[in-house]
Amino acid sequence: MSEKIYDVAIIGGGSAGTMAALRSVLNNDETILFPGTGKDKKKSRAMWVTKVENMPGHLEYKKGIEQPNRESLTWLSEESELKDKFHWMKNKGITEIKKEGDLFILKDNKEELYKANYVIIATGVMDVQPMIQGEMAPVFPYANNQSIDYCLRCDGHHIYGKETGIIGHGNGAGWVAAMLYERYQPPAMKIFTNGETPEFDEEVSALIEKYGIEVYEGEILGINGDTKAGKLESFEVMGDGVIDVQMSFVSLGMIVYNELAKSLGAEVDNRGFVITNEKGETNIDRLYVAGDLRAGVKKQIYTAWDTAVDSADDINARIRRFKRNQ
Repeated sequence: MSEKIYDVAIIGGGSAGTMAALRSVLNNDETILFPGTGKDKKKSRAMWVTKVENMPGHLEYKKGIEQPNRESLTWLSEESELKDKFHWMKNKGITEIKKEGDLFILKDNKEELYKANYVIIATGVMDVQPMIQGEMAPVFPYANNQSIDYCLRCDGHHIYGKETGIIGHGNGAGWVAAMLYERYQPPAMKIFTNGETPEFDEEVSALIEKYGIEVYEGEILGINGDTKAGKLESFEVMGDGVIDVQMSFVSLGMIVYNELAKSLGAEVDNRGFVITNEKGETNIDRLYVAGDLRAGVKKQIYTAWDTAVDSADDINARIRRFKRNQ
């Protein structure tokens, strides 16, 4: 293990991790970034989202999250006046983290060890995928392609004028269907429980009836459409046949990547998001969380940036105070 101690170690290379690195380095704090391995990235929403239309400046990118992140990190490592303060550990992720006194000891996927005074975890979340005949693969050609999507704030507007489906059986799926109907008045709104028993409460059931939302409880047997263009046409539903759907949202919940934070004893809420103060610090001193992993924030790029800046600036303030008092 190297004896070098970094000011800040950042785990995760999505929107929050990139902004945390950018802000920490530009604050003149020596920063090491672990963006994750190829396997980690395949489990990240950053790899899934190819187009971002709900915020300025991202419309030109074909990979809506990955491209601007990579551009920023490349600039930081090659062109910034403070590039010597940035250590970009490409294709490396952290598998284990411990705390010894005020120091964090991090182990990467190559069994190498690193030391840091502060840690920002930005490992994010992933949407639960629907299973079609026991596999996720049938969803992939349409996923995050304005055919089968996950975020209403990012892509809800794409249902305008289209027959719309919601895949899910919980109360959340019912609320998604009702909200989208109220906002865009699509020609048809349908809920597909994919073989699961609906779990709608009285209020949601009343809205489903009021708006004429159709509920199909049969298992989805197949997805039809142009796979090359990612254009959805219909679902094949057991007992109901072919049901026209031009766009669908998935409402099955999220996988929260909180394992590293929990391993240090960080508190989480009932959904698994890590609880922090207003600056992103957890109940563990010097351990911060930014982005989608943090409880109580919107799961959006701009809020990921904001939480990352809060954490990086708070760490910098603590570092400056310590030096000032020495």
